[in-house]
Amino acid sequence: MTVIFNVSIDIDAIAYVRLLDDKSQRIIRSHLKALEKDPFPGKGGDKELLELRDGIKIYRLHIGHTFTAFYEIEKDLVFVNEIMTTDQAHKKYKRLI
Repeated sequence: MTVIFNVSIDIDAIAYVRLLDDKSQRIIRSHLKALEKDPFPGKGGDKELLELRDGIKIYRLHIGHTFTAFYEIEKDLVFVNEIMTTDQAHKKYKRLI
């Protein structure tokens, strides 16, 4: 039996994506849709579990070479907290790990 995860996206993340060009929006939507089937890290290397200093576990999804999405998994729900450029993501989360 295959589990289908429900993907929910933070309203600020949606607003950020809407500001991007059509091609970037399509690429991001495609990657986020793939989380419905398998949000966990594994082969392929585009997903990673980060354990932050305060004990919080958050997942990172690389979207091409340009964007990164951060999300949490709770049972069958994937909640996308943030979407940003890869450079922004490295600056923000490098301080928290």
